[in-house]
Amino acid sequence: MRSGRTAGHELLRLFAEVSSPLYLLDEQRRIVFLNQAASDWAGALTDALIGRPCRYQSNDADPVSALANSLCPPPEVFHGQTASAIISKPTAHGSLEQRRADFIPLPGDSDHWVGVLVLVQAETLATQPDHADLSLSGSPPSSASSNESRTLHNLLARFRRDTAQWHQMDRLVGKSPAIQRVREQIKLSTSGNSTVIIVGPPGVGRQHVARTIHFAASTHGMQFSISCSALPPDQLQSTISMFCQRIKTASAAGPTTLLLTDVDRLSSEGQSEIIRWLDSAPPNVQVVSTAQERLEVLAGLGSFRADLAQRLSTLVIELPPLADRRDDIPLLAQMFLEELNAQGDKQLRGFASEAMDRLYLYDWPGQVDELAAVVRQAFSQAEGFEITPADMPKQLRLAAEAARHPRPVSEIIDLEKFLTRVESELIERALRQSKGNKSQAARLLGITRPRLYRRMVQLGMAGAEEE
Repeated sequence: MRSGRTAGHELLRLFAEVSSPLYLLDEQRRIVFLNQAASDWAGALTDALIGRPCRYQSNDADPVSALANSLCPPPEVFHGQTASAIISKPTAHGSLEQRRADFIPLPGDSDHWVGVLVLVQAETLATQPDHADLSLSGSPPSSASSNESRTLHNLLARFRRDTAQWHQMDRLVGKSPAIQRVREQIKLSTSGNSTVIIVGPPGVGRQHVARTIHFAASTHGMQFSISCSALPPDQLQSTISMFCQRIKTASAAGPTTLLLTDVDRLSSEGQSEIIRWLDSAPPNVQVVSTAQERLEVLAGLGSFRADLAQRLSTLVIELPPLADRRDDIPLLAQMFLEELNAQGDKQLRGFASEAMDRLYLYDWPGQVDELAAVVRQAFSQAEGFEITPADMPKQLRLAAEAARHPRPVSEIIDLEKFLTRVESELIERALRQSKGNKSQAARLLGITRPRLYRRMVQLGMAGAEEE
């Protein structure tokens, strides 16, 4: 009887003779074998792939890790489910070569899985531009949530390739008009040295956008940050003086960015100090500010200097509340989940449909930061290969329960309309009883005939002509 090791070598020999691309992953998702056809397809990176773990995420600057991640099975495969998906690799011409692959879990003892066998179709599905839509519309889904998760995974990968040349722009995901406008404004902000202010509620990502603008303008320049809400006026002047000294030493390194966070909370003395500095600021310094409210609005209310508001607001980038861009929530949630996939061994495919519904319906008072925290907590609770409603934090479960049992809306009673309707009805009843005789109707109502006539005119009632 052959030993297990001998049988394993024989099996690898048989795999090596398969004409279609084939590769193996062990239980730690490491690539441990590629046959000759798979090696030819992977090209120069083949040797580097051996031993490299595959993670179900789409953001990696290292080309070897990026290729390994593109070969990763959907996470349900490591829970014993066979799956099919499209894998891709970049070509020398900057396009993507796509092939369909079947992922087959290899069972060991009991419920233990020792690895995954991946059979790749020999024929190329398509060689598409790097910005092409990679959704699995041609693949029959195993479930609604499976299809949705894989589509989000592929859309996220495409978006990150489209924005790869923009530092951290790949985190501003979404197709809503508001976030598309933000991305265009960021590109516009790097074409000159104009002042930029980023406006939005806390948690929406204002400082992230500021860093994106800085690094998009220059990867070699220096960034200095001043918290306008934390520094008292007497320290602001010394801080700016220190900043100016550092600019002189850093000017050769490239453009410099001064970030003024919470500039709308500057005291009047601090506003005067910033104005004085702007009058003599070096030409290679771009000032980027963050605020909760537009400065011109605050200036109109008299709580901010109008001249400083104008100087700081050459370009205004408004970040919308998350509740105003709900269609972006699925892609944002998938992005946060895949970033967690990249950090360790635990790998999740995405969200069950009911779980995604809860994310979509929640109001998100804490904005994008709260969404990231919710995904992180649900990720840690999940025990399967996707996040379910049971994994959601308490506040989302309570919100879903409240949505199923909304409070009855109290009817608003318009007292004026109600009394007018009652008075008109009483007058009509008196007129019917008196057969149209206004004097008799007035006596029935306990008022004078002239008063009855005036009320009929005021109420626009028929028969209110004067005799």
